[in-house]
Amino acid sequence: MGLALALLVVVAPALAQPATSPAPSASAAPAGGPDAIRLRIVGGLATLSQYVDFEAPFWTDKVPQITGGRVRAEISSFDRAGIRGQEMLQLMRLGVVPFGYVLLGLAAAEEPILNVLDLPVMNADMAALRRTVELGRPGLANLLRERYNVELLAIFTYPAQVMFCRRPFSGLSDLSGRRIRTSSVGQSELVSALGGVPVLIPLAETVQAIRNGVVECAITGTLSGSAIGLHDVTSHVSRLAISWGVSFFGANTAAWSALPADVRTKLSAGLRDLERDIWTAAEQQTEDGLACLAGRPSCKGGRPGRMSIVEERWQDESRRSQLLSETILPSWLQRCGAECNEVWNRDIAPTLGLWARPN
Repeated sequence: MGLALALLVVVAPALAQPATSPAPSASAAPAGGPDAIRLRIVGGLATLSQYVDFEAPFWTDKVPQITGGRVRAEISSFDRAGIRGQEMLQLMRLGVVPFGYVLLGLAAAEEPILNVLDLPVMNADMAALRRTVELGRPGLANLLRERYNVELLAIFTYPAQVMFCRRPFSGLSDLSGRRIRTSSVGQSELVSALGGVPVLIPLAETVQAIRNGVVECAITGTLSGSAIGLHDVTSHVSRLAISWGVSFFGANTAAWSALPADVRTKLSAGLRDLERDIWTAAEQQTEDGLACLAGRPSCKGGRPGRMSIVEERWQDESRRSQLLSETILPSWLQRCGAECNEVWNRDIAPTLGLWARPN
């Protein structure tokens, strides 16, 4: 069975329906009437705040408001729709998923260039991540449009991805020999460079993997770690941002073009607002996650734990820079090839001051 046919068979039938009803004229669809445009959206991870508090309410509540009832949307998370995150980009290219969310770290397993915005240890804080994303946004938009027939509509981020361990550690240099849960190729390369043993494990299986001794450490978000109960099976968590979990929301070009121009304008404006709100929340939730993991009174969004916070040291910052220049960037370029070399030197290197050399 060919790839396209196999994917069409696997995806839930509801997602394989046309993206919209036939596009009405500007005056044809009464608010909430039977001729309203119906959109089917595949969103992010079901249990996390980004989906529960922002994505789902935006599509089910906000979109009908900003379009005067002309657009109605149904949204399901990719992990509960029976879709692997690694498949989302190809499903959008095929039009099977007309409107969807793609986690770049997962899609980069097939398309390494997508890691350019969020290489491990590249963005030390939210300010650095914002700068990197704005530098790389035009190139990402062109790549998606030309290679995948996907329109880039928004870029999101989860809170900082940090290191959790069941035994004490004082910094990156203490992780040698430990089996560590990772969620991407880049994170795995980082762990290997630190002398650890990377193990790719889905987020939902991480707590059980630590309980069973499959791994003793895990890289994930501060608040998501709290949400899934990592503080019940680990004792120490680092403040150092290893990566952020950058994603994008986009639309199959044909599905997007089928919408009336004024509807596209309203949805684009709404998605810009959604992007801003998600980024603001990610910054706040990074700190709130740490507060909850440590059981501090300022904890708002999670169940309080009693973890020890491993604070950043200058040695770790020096080690981070070394890892990026000597391991992470060269490994990514080797996997990605000349195209990534060109993109890095064009979009990122002039600001970061770290230039890629041809392999």
